[in-house]
Amino acid sequence: MSLLTRTLLSLGLLVLGLGSSAADAPDPRAADREALLVVFREMEAAINSQDVERMIAQMTPDATVVWLNAEVSRGHEEIRAYYHRMVKGKDRILDRYTTAAQLGAKARFYGDVAVADGSMEDAFFPVARGPFELSSRWTSTSVKIDGRWKVTSMHLSSNVFTNSLIAEAKQAAVYTAAGGVGGGMMLAGLVCWLRRRRPA
Repeated sequence: MSLLTRTLLSLGLLVLGLGSSAADAPDPRAADREALLVVFREMEAAINSQDVERMIAQMTPDATVVWLNAEVSRGHEEIRAYYHRMVKGKDRILDRYTTAAQLGAKARFYGDVAVADGSMEDAFFPVARGPFELSSRWTSTSVKIDGRWKVTSMHLSSNVFTNSLIAEAKQAAVYTAAGGVGGGMMLAGLVCWLRRRRPA
C-alpha cells in the first residue's frame, strides 16, 4: 500500500470518526427542548379546550400575540379580551376554534431566549356560517425566567393568496356568474317568445 493510499485512508477514517462523534454527542439543550415541548403541547391543548386562562399561564405578563386576522394583543388582559370577544362573548364570531399544531425545525437558542416555528391545521366554527378549515403557520419566542420557559411573543399567519376561504369565494363567484348567464339567456328567450306572439 502506497504512502498516498495510507494517508487518504487515514484521513477518511478520521472524518468518519469525527462525524460519528458529532452525531453521538449529547444535545446540551435537550432538557430545554423537552421543557419547551411541554409548553407547546399545553398551548395547543388550551386552544382546543377553549381555555384562555390555561393559554395565558404559559405566557409572560407582557406577551404579544399577532392573531390570524392581524390584530395585535399585548399582555394578558388584551389577550384575554380578544379571546373572549372572538370565542366567548354574546357577540362572538366563533363558537369554537381548534388546531393541530406541528413543530418545524428545532428551536434556536440565544442564551435564555428560544425561537421556534411550525405549522397548524385549524378548524373554525363561526356563529354566522358553516365551519371551515385553514392551514396556517406560527412563530414564537420564549424566554427562560426563574428556570421556567414562557412564551413572550407569538405570530400566527396564513396564505392570503391560496386558502379555503378564497377557494370558496371563487366557487361562489363562478356559481353567481353561471346563474347570471343562465338568467340572462332565459330572459332573452322570454323576450323573443313574447315578440313572436305579438300581433302583426
